[in-house]
Amino acid sequence: MAVRLKDIARDLGVSVVTVSKVLRGNSDIGEETRKRVLKRMKELNYQPNMLARGLASGKTYTVGLVVPDLVHPFFAEFAKSLSGVLRKSNYALVLASSEEDPEIERQEIRTLLRRGIDVLLIASCQPNLRNFYELGDVRTPYLLFDRNFPHLAAHFVGSDDLRVGEMATGHLIELGRKRIAHIAGKNSSPSHDRLRGFRNAMAEHRLTVPDEYVIVCDQTEERGDKAGLEAMQALLALPERPDAVFCYNDQMAIGAIEAVIAAGLSVPEDVAIIGCGNMPYNDYMRVPLSSVDHGTAELGKLAGELALELTTQPEQPPKNILVPPTLVARASTRVS
Repeated sequence: MAVRLKDIARDLGVSVVTVSKVLRGNSDIGEETRKRVLKRMKELNYQPNMLARGLASGKTYTVGLVVPDLVHPFFAEFAKSLSGVLRKSNYALVLASSEEDPEIERQEIRTLLRRGIDVLLIASCQPNLRNFYELGDVRTPYLLFDRNFPHLAAHFVGSDDLRVGEMATGHLIELGRKRIAHIAGKNSSPSHDRLRGFRNAMAEHRLTVPDEYVIVCDQTEERGDKAGLEAMQALLALPERPDAVFCYNDQMAIGAIEAVIAAGLSVPEDVAIIGCGNMPYNDYMRVPLSSVDHGTAELGKLAGELALELTTQPEQPPKNILVPPTLVARASTRVS
């Protein structure tokens, strides 16, 4: 027989309302009472009836997440961290991939909205996003992450990508490199800001950036390694090749390293390379990859906390939350 709230309340000598408030995470319950209720729930393996709870509250206790690529390490780690935060409040996460296609993105958003999600999180691939309410929903709060649209009055959680570009390029300059190139992304706020940070750092040190030293790639996520390899091959074919390269992300940096090695050159002696993302396996590559860590797990945690806030305070003013990056130097930029 299923355990009911009244069973827990009777066992502890408290009211059903008190047990219900603990389940909902209300703040007007004493800490000792909360611990007793949660302990008894665990002992009895109490499983809340989310359908009944949703009918009573008008919520579905689900959060929708739309990302450009489900298997990309950044989005996978973000989703894992986000889900961990939501799970603690008995919220479920529904995932969808836009595959970097604006029309697929719109379809996925419509599907999630029809399911009645309580909050929508999205890293949008739209070239010029106006708002999601054009898709027929004027009620569901939404939160942008990773990719921002500054003209849109919306909540945003992301990396300080301007600082990412400055930090990565500054590291290469500190190594004494002068001819620094950038393999860039296309049509997203992180790509624009990282490129701007790159140019800022170069200008600050009075280093020139020839036009051919900036290569913009369409594929930055699923086939970023291939894009990085081809871009690096183009840079190596220049009359004066660069002696260092800042890549938009780690996938592109992996491809760039392969291109340098295939050309019979050495990393970092001939060309120092740094990426962004600090993927877990960067330490184990043939040439361990230097990278800027933009705090993916922290981004997921902050996004989850804000999403839960929006379930109870959907009308709050837009928040813009930026996570500061950190530099992780490895063999791809350090000459032993």
